[in-house]
Amino acid sequence: MTPTRSASPGLILTALHMVTRAGSCSMVRASSLVVFAWLVAATAAQAQGFKFSNEDPAQQAEKAAAAEREARVQSQLAMPCRDKIKNQKIMVLIGEDRNGTIFASQASYNPHINAINDRLQSLGLKTYSPQEIRRQIAQAEINAYFRNDPDAAISASRRLAAQYILRGLISTQAGRNPIVNVNQVSINMNFTLTGSNGKMISQAAAKNESYAGRDTMGMALTLINERADEVVAQLYTDYCQKAGTK
Repeated sequence: MTPTRSASPGLILTALHMVTRAGSCSMVRASSLVVFAWLVAATAAQAQGFKFSNEDPAQQAEKAAAAEREARVQSQLAMPCRDKIKNQKIMVLIGEDRNGTIFASQASYNPHINAINDRLQSLGLKTYSPQEIRRQIAQAEINAYFRNDPDAAISASRRLAAQYILRGLISTQAGRNPIVNVNQVSINMNFTLTGSNGKMISQAAAKNESYAGRDTMGMALTLINERADEVVAQLYTDYCQKAGTK
């Protein structure tokens, strides 16, 4: 526990001035004034920046884990990706499992989709926007794909001439925490990258949870943005290593 700042010279001079004024007093009284003056100076110094290093161990562990995740993400994203692979097209379809019910309307979750889509595009990968997908693929076909119909996935990819399919399922569990009596949002993200022929290339997942007010979907987007870098980094690494291999 080390103080960050000592008493200022001005405060010390003030203390000495008080002692000088007490010159006609007895030595005992003068000594008392010296002690009192130093206490005043020390208290003021503490108010100006006297701090102790007593950070919560849980906070220290959380910071260390965050730093480790960031280092891992940067290491994965540093992998060079061949131009041939970067120029190929990936169809991104994302649905949401909301308390056990799957919703796959791409228009309803544009911000959530873009949390992944924009990151892939920033790496030079070619993706389709939700608007482009909706123009060429019927919603019924997308729904079938999220019901694990492989033929629907192959048919959809052929319509867009996509070489790869990124299927993402965002599970949102929203409920009331009875202990603290607030809304709580839990997020699980599971993504699968396959070739247009159904061959597995990569799987990535991340999870997080937090307390929220009434805007549970807004908090879900915040949590997705907090964890999306990990997901994209893993997908990117596997994509560069495996895509296009026999």
